[in-house]
Amino acid sequence: MTEAVNTERTFEVLDAGKTAGLVGANDQYLTLIEEGLSVVLNLFGTNIKITGEQPKVDQSYQVLDNLYQVLEKGISISNADVISAIKMATKGTLEYFQDFYDQEIIKDARHRVIRVKNMGQRRYVDSIDHNDITFGIGPAGTGKTYIAVAKAVLAMKKGQVQRLILTRPAVEAGENLGFLPGDLKDKVDPYLRPVYDALYNIMGTDQTNRLVDRGLIEIAPLAYMRGRTLEEAFVILDEAQNTTPAQMKMFLTRLGFESKMVINGDITQIDLPHNQKSGLIEAQQILKNIDHIGFVNFTANDVVRHPVVASIIDAYARQNKQA
Repeated sequence: MTEAVNTERTFEVLDAGKTAGLVGANDQYLTLIEEGLSVVLNLFGTNIKITGEQPKVDQSYQVLDNLYQVLEKGISISNADVISAIKMATKGTLEYFQDFYDQEIIKDARHRVIRVKNMGQRRYVDSIDHNDITFGIGPAGTGKTYIAVAKAVLAMKKGQVQRLILTRPAVEAGENLGFLPGDLKDKVDPYLRPVYDALYNIMGTDQTNRLVDRGLIEIAPLAYMRGRTLEEAFVILDEAQNTTPAQMKMFLTRLGFESKMVINGDITQIDLPHNQKSGLIEAQQILKNIDHIGFVNFTANDVVRHPVVASIIDAYARQNKQA
């Protein structure tokens, strides 16, 4: 068996002032590339020496080049950008990386631009734009809720909808809601924390709370949707894997004119009792060929959290297949 031969290549940072932005604090971006592509990176002034097997060295050079091009556009990069570039390099889709930075979804409360981070999110946004109902199905950490909330806030700001409605089924993940104080909404509110966090991040806490008080943003359990027609609204159903088939049908048939629905869930995290069938799984089967309904499936490759999260998801997926 032939032993792999290491090779070297040097990436030169043409604008010395962009070196810190490219390598990250304490060279954290270089560390991500080293771990993600199995290479060794050494910084010498404005030169980054890449050592490793030829294909990995070339991929690393292309990742650095693409990240540098982003910096040249005046856009700061983050861990998520580096991770996305690494994943696209390994999948051979890095040529599309720059496209993510040519358009923005919206600016958050701190005036930072929110953009898609990978091809999965791009398909998701395209589906939301072109369909009345979009299903986002896949693991946590893929940005499903955050991107959906960003699109919802944008739709409200543009006057495309008059209100935002965010909901989830009142099913506890191994915990007992009954012992929590308050009515059903009070009990479920803590479970909607990711939605609140996304709204606070994008709109700011004060504006979000004002719109909630005025009824222009409604955050409520799925049971509160029964009997209503949701018109001129952007409606997001989170944790949809925990709906029953009857609940899913009830929710989908609430759709009114000039409205959009986004249904998100992870079919590997079903908390329904007694092996009850998930409404999300049934909807995948029944609605897959219906016009104006889009399905976007995310995988561990679309996770934009710490790289180890994707590895954890893959490990559990392999274990479930063996079980």
